[in-house]
Amino acid sequence: MGMPKVSESQQFADRLRSALESAGVRASPTLVANAFNLRYHGRSITPHTARNWLLGKVMPTQDKLRVLAEWLQVSPDELRFGRAPGKTYVFEMNAGPIEMALADREMIDRYLSLSQTERKIIRDVVSAFVLAKAAERMP
Repeated sequence: MGMPKVSESQQFADRLRSALESAGVRASPTLVANAFNLRYHGRSITPHTARNWLLGKVMPTQDKLRVLAEWLQVSPDELRFGRAPGKTYVFEMNAGPIEMALADREMIDRYLSLSQTERKIIRDVVSAFVLAKAAERMP
């Protein structure tokens, strides 16, 4: 007997929870429903609906999926179907290879669309954060 096949809606639920985590949002049905309803112009969803999304019992309709993706800063296709082939970001770090979260991959794509001057500004800002963090740890 092989491993049980994970349903498409269950895989979606895993991607949704991952996108929420990357966005710094707790995967609470009430929190997700409230934040979603602020952004959605159709009929509101209930926490029960959000819970069913998070548990992989049902998938959101396409219009709701678009709102979720925009809110969580991921592509709708990636949220719905998973990573597009050829779009894997695995970085070799000191501790070994790491695979980037959805929001981080989207951020890299946006960064790469900037001009060289804009990229330098972003690198300078990141360096300033790293230096500030190192200074906090100093006795």
